[in-house]
Amino acid sequence: MSFTQRHLLGIEPLHPLEITQLLDLAETYVELNRSTAKHAAVLAGLTQINMFFEASTRTQASFELAGKRLGADVMNMQVGHSSVKKGETLIDTALTLNAMHPDLLVVRHPSSGAVNLLSEKVNCAVLNAGDGRHEHPTQALLDALTIRRKKGRLHRLVVAICGDIAHSRVARSNLLLLGKMENRVRLVGPPTLMPAGVAEFGCEVFDDMAAGLEGADVVMMLRLQKERMDGAFIPSEREFFHRYGLDSEKLSRARPDAIVMHPGPMNRGVEIDGLIADDINRSVIQEQVEMGVAVRMAAMDLLAQNLRRDRLKAALREA
Repeated sequence: MSFTQRHLLGIEPLHPLEITQLLDLAETYVELNRSTAKHAAVLAGLTQINMFFEASTRTQASFELAGKRLGADVMNMQVGHSSVKKGETLIDTALTLNAMHPDLLVVRHPSSGAVNLLSEKVNCAVLNAGDGRHEHPTQALLDALTIRRKKGRLHRLVVAICGDIAHSRVARSNLLLLGKMENRVRLVGPPTLMPAGVAEFGCEVFDDMAAGLEGADVVMMLRLQKERMDGAFIPSEREFFHRYGLDSEKLSRARPDAIVMHPGPMNRGVEIDGLIADDINRSVIQEQVEMGVAVRMAAMDLLAQNLRRDRLKAALREA
């Protein structure tokens, strides 16, 4: 089947074959990015606007680099100094953007559902770069590509997602993607950092780190998102690291060839021991960053193809 999505708003709408198609295309962009001439022309003539209502270093830089390497005209809107800060509504912002005739709109927003709302009001392809606690689809896709390249497959693996599950859109998107690809997913963390209704997610839940990591093929650590917490979810960072921070002793419960992941930015000594994060034999954290550019190139390539096709159909109907 072909990739049929008009937007990339989340993992939930994607068919497993669409996920595979996107990852396969991303593989070709990994090779392009490692070559001397890192440019293609698949987005030539198209305009990409990056609109980040939340600060981000890795994701924004990755999307900007991805667009430029594919030949797009890329603009980063400084939301912190924009009309949004002066009281403009999200709908008014969408109308303003429409008047600029963008082709690709990359949005990160602190409110769940805001990116979906924008996608209904603009005449371009929209990519969700993270919305509230909802989803972060390109992070899950780049994690999937990293896993597939390191483990040789993306199915029938035991994946432990550990830490602040409740506040993590990365955890939600990974849970959806890994489930679609027939993996065994475990959520590991304190009960205070588990979302409501977690038992209905179709995964195993552990509040004991050693038990949760037993026999795991992939250990995915999550950042402790203090900025999203409105109460005392943990006794202290020191206590959190003692019970749920990844160190060599806890990692020894996983498979000997288990890989360690983290979406960044890392809080060393809180979620993960610095020695583990820097262990070239276990950690794939830097590979995740590299795969992020390739996955975002693939996503924009596929969405641009569909955008051009839809516009051609509309022009033929009007002719």
